[in-house]
Amino acid sequence: MLQATYKKHVLNFKKPAGTSRGVLHRKTSYYLVVWDSENPEIKGIGECSTIKGLSIDPWDTYEQKLKTVCNNIGYFNNLIQHELDDYPSIKFGLETAMLDFQRGGIRRLFPSDFTAGRKGIPINGLIWMGDKETMKKQIRDKIKAGFRCIKLKIGAIDFEDEMELLQAIRNEFDADELELRVDANGAFSPADAPEKLERLAAFKIHSIEQPIRPDRWEEMAKLCENTPVAVALDEELIGRKSAEDIANMLDTIKPQYIVLKPSLIGGFGMSRQFIAAAEQRNTGWWLTSALEGNIGLNALAQWIYQWETPFPQGLGTGQLFTNNIPSPLTIKDAHLWYDPEKQWDTTTIME
Repeated sequence: MLQATYKKHVLNFKKPAGTSRGVLHRKTSYYLVVWDSENPEIKGIGECSTIKGLSIDPWDTYEQKLKTVCNNIGYFNNLIQHELDDYPSIKFGLETAMLDFQRGGIRRLFPSDFTAGRKGIPINGLIWMGDKETMKKQIRDKIKAGFRCIKLKIGAIDFEDEMELLQAIRNEFDADELELRVDANGAFSPADAPEKLERLAAFKIHSIEQPIRPDRWEEMAKLCENTPVAVALDEELIGRKSAEDIANMLDTIKPQYIVLKPSLIGGFGMSRQFIAAAEQRNTGWWLTSALEGNIGLNALAQWIYQWETPFPQGLGTGQLFTNNIPSPLTIKDAHLWYDPEKQWDTTTIME
């Protein structure tokens, strides 16, 4: 008989001094563990990763829903796409736990050259929001480490300081040497966004994620139609629950790119729907973690490797935590690698 349980785990960030006060210091993940009572040594693990203020999962009923899922694991597994629409992170965790269980509980959900350690996944270097000097140091460190695609969060410090940072980067590295992505997290207003995008365009920015807040489709559509910098929708994807809703959003806004975060949008099943709709419209896409620990990050990496997408992925977050689950995942030469010689240590999950 299929059985399940879950365990709460608070992940603590390690961040450089000088980062913004508003930046997270810790976040909560829940590890969902699935096994068969007749063969209990084989356990599948999935991560239900939430970010308060961003995830749509109802926080006040979250643990009760996890208990319900665990107590009725066979039922929820069969109806995962219908029963958990309001809990996208649980849907992702259940989906990955079942895949892991079905493949022997060894954390190799999608065997490939990646899990064999033969090929890595190109990733972008993430720069934390913070004061100007702290961000400069992070940028230098990422470039020194071999990153040729850097993503900067903007909107947390003075815009003129951010312009100075970008100018300093471009003074040393042109667009052929270093790709720059920026993420505004909705920090611009519809009124000032066009002017700010014009100024950003001078630095040959690859793309900007979510320049204005989500659910302003008319304003976002105007921005995407006239923008000198390609726009990537991010938070805009959260809460879309059907193919019709996805199509309506893309047809209305017409973005240049979308950014997939399976923990926030409902797992791989919903991600495939977004990809299908995007590719029908010649809209580019890539995947970014939603600050999962190594259990969730491992699932994301193995899944995205199958798609052979040309874009650097946002999968460099595993090193952000002081108490992550030890895993075979490692970063080398701006790529995420899976080292099959290294072992998983899931002791804290199984205790």
